[in-house]
Amino acid sequence: MATVKKKTARKKTTAATRRKQAATKKKATDKRKALTNKMRADLSATREALRAANAAARGELKLAKAAAKAEIAVLKDQLSAAMKREQELMKLGEKKAKMMWTAGERWEKKQIARIQRAVKKKRPKATR
Repeated sequence: MATVKKKTARKKTTAATRRKQAATKKKATDKRKALTNKMRADLSATREALRAANAAARGELKLAKAAAKAEIAVLKDQLSAAMKREQELMKLGEKKAKMMWTAGERWEKKQIARIQRAVKKKRPKATR
């Protein structure tokens, strides 16, 4: 005799089971929504923090740039003053060299004149 297996009957969902499943799904959906809202809030807070940090960095860069420009202006002024001093010193040096040259020429002329007078005096009188 062969035994025939009976099909197991499909479990019928009752109204209580459906309510329980709906409540569980609602709970999960609410958790996901709460997590999504929290993550959105975190994201917006992070964006705001990044914007603030970016603005602060821009401000610091502007200050650094202004300070660098001021320092450059000061250094340019110092350089021009140093160049002027150098030009004045060059002129003074040239003037001193010229004065020394003329003084040397005068001395040389005096020495030549002295030598000529000395030679003139030593000449014998008979040869005239």
